[in-house]
Amino acid sequence: MRLFDFGRAPNPRRVRIFLAEKQVEIPRVTVNLFRREQLSPEFLAINPGGTVPVLELDDGTYLSECLAICHYLEALHPQPVLFGATPRQQALVLMWANIVDHEGMSAVAEVLRNLSPGFREHALAGPLACAQIPALIERGRRRTEQFFDRVEQQLQHQPWLAGEHYSYADISLLVTADFAGWVDIVPMQTRPALRRWHERVAARPAVQA
Repeated sequence: MRLFDFGRAPNPRRVRIFLAEKQVEIPRVTVNLFRREQLSPEFLAINPGGTVPVLELDDGTYLSECLAICHYLEALHPQPVLFGATPRQQALVLMWANIVDHEGMSAVAEVLRNLSPGFREHALAGPLACAQIPALIERGRRRTEQFFDRVEQQLQHQPWLAGEHYSYADISLLVTADFAGWVDIVPMQTRPALRRWHERVAARPAVQA
């Protein structure tokens, strides 16, 4: 197997943390997003979506999307359990992972991609050229704050995002919370439950992966 990766990007970081929690090492191939290598014909033949991470399996299959990659790795390396040990826990992990992706990560990306000069002609991920829409910056900020308000309410009543156990959902939330700092949003400042949670997760050795 090989992992197509880029050290500065938030999504590959999710997979690296997941692998570190499993204590599994996979050879990595750097795809330099700053040089637009993800849009090269060679990489688009691997992933037409033009995004990282991508996991290449031994049989030549390519898996994109963090959730799919980590779910596959969980099946190969079931301990420690990061997708829930019971059907209920598994459903909650997948539910919150989906909420983080669609309400959190996408909101921060909306701000960054419509704000940063580096995305002037690529406001959406992938090969499609798409101009920035400055009006979406403020909308993205409101969406981001609303998402972290929802998370704050959840963490006031339980230790981890999906319940009693640390999971893939917490990894995704950590990466999203840190990613928000790229656009000068620090959600932990005004949300005490999120701050306590973040301190515990950030102290885990795997987070440095």
